[in-house]
Amino acid sequence: MPNLLTLAVAGGRKTQGLVDHCKALPTERRVLVVTYTQTNQQELIHRLGSQAGDRHSIEVLGWYTFLLRHFAKPFLPFKFPGERVGGFNFEGRPSMYANGKQRFMDGSNQIYACELGRLARELMAATPALIRRLGCLYDEILIDEVQDLCGYDWEIVHELLESRIDVRMVGDVRQAVLSTNPRGQKNKQYGYAGALEWFLVREKAGLLSIDYATTTYRCRTEIAMFSDTIFDTSWGFPGTTSENHAVSEHDGVYLVHSKHVHQYVEQYRPQCLRSTIASGKEFALHFMNFKVSKGATFERVLIMPTAPIKAFIQKQTYLESTPAAAFYVAATRAKQSLAIIIDKPGNSKLPMWVP
Repeated sequence: MPNLLTLAVAGGRKTQGLVDHCKALPTERRVLVVTYTQTNQQELIHRLGSQAGDRHSIEVLGWYTFLLRHFAKPFLPFKFPGERVGGFNFEGRPSMYANGKQRFMDGSNQIYACELGRLARELMAATPALIRRLGCLYDEILIDEVQDLCGYDWEIVHELLESRIDVRMVGDVRQAVLSTNPRGQKNKQYGYAGALEWFLVREKAGLLSIDYATTTYRCRTEIAMFSDTIFDTSWGFPGTTSENHAVSEHDGVYLVHSKHVHQYVEQYRPQCLRSTIASGKEFALHFMNFKVSKGATFERVLIMPTAPIKAFIQKQTYLESTPAAAFYVAATRAKQSLAIIIDKPGNSKLPMWVP
C-alpha cells in the first residue's frame, strides 16, 4: 500500500476519515495515530473507543510524546553515552551559544520542546536501529493535522515515508496556523501553508500519493465559496463542494456596519472571532481568537477583521499565507452564516446586513 496524504477542506471530516480507516483494518494490524493538539488527541481516543471498539492494536499519541517515547528515551545514549532523559521542558529554550548536550537538554536532562525534532532527527541518523524498532512496533502510522508540523519534523516524516511502515496523513494546508516549533529556522520554507510544496516534491519522487477531499459537511455553499476566494488561484486548491443543505432564518455571508453590531449579535447570537486579544476592544463581546477556534464548529460566526482582511474585502488584495490561513480557519468555523464587521464595503459584492 503506497503512502497516502489526504488534503481535505475545513469541515471535510478529516479526523473521521482516519477513524473509519482504523475501523476497517484487520484487528491484528498494529497502528499508531499521531496528532499535534491535545484536543485532537482526546477527540481521536474518544471516537476510536466508541466506533472502532476496544482494540489494543491502535494507539494514539501526541507528536511530542511520539518523539520522546520512540526516539529520545530509547536512543539518547547513541548520541550522549551514559545519559538518560529526565523529562520534558515545554517552555524553556537553550542559550544561543549552547552546543552538545546543553543544546537539547536543561540541567535536569529535561528535553527542550523546541529542540526535540532536531534531536529525534539526529538520533535517526545515529543508528538504523531506531527506524527498525518502529517497524517492529507498528505496521502503519497515521498522522492527523499534518500541516502543523515544521522544521526537523519534515525530515522525520521523510524517513518514515522511505521506511517499510505504511504512512497515511490527513490535513489542510489552508488551516496551517499552529506549529510544533514556531521560531525554528529549519525547513522554514515548508512551514505553515508552504507545506503544500513539500508534499508535491515527495509526490513527484513517488514517495507519496495525494488525494484531495473537497466536500465540506459543515459550511453552507455561500460560506464554502467565500472561503475558496481567500487564497489566490496560484495555490491551485480545488473548489469546495458543500453538503450542508440546511436552511435557517439567516444563511450566507454578510458585512455588518459597526453601528449595527449589537443588534446583529442580539438577533443571531453568533460566535465572535478576532485575530488577537488586542482587536475588537470597542465592542463588549465574548470573543475567541482565530487560532483557538481551530477545530470548532459554530452555527454562526461574526469576525472582527484585521487591516489586511479589510483590504481583502474592500479591494480584493490577497493576504500573506499565514494570515490567510488564520482568516480561512475563522471563516470556515461557521455552518449557516458568516458576518464580517466593516463600515465601508469598497468594491465588495457581499451584501450589507441591515436591521
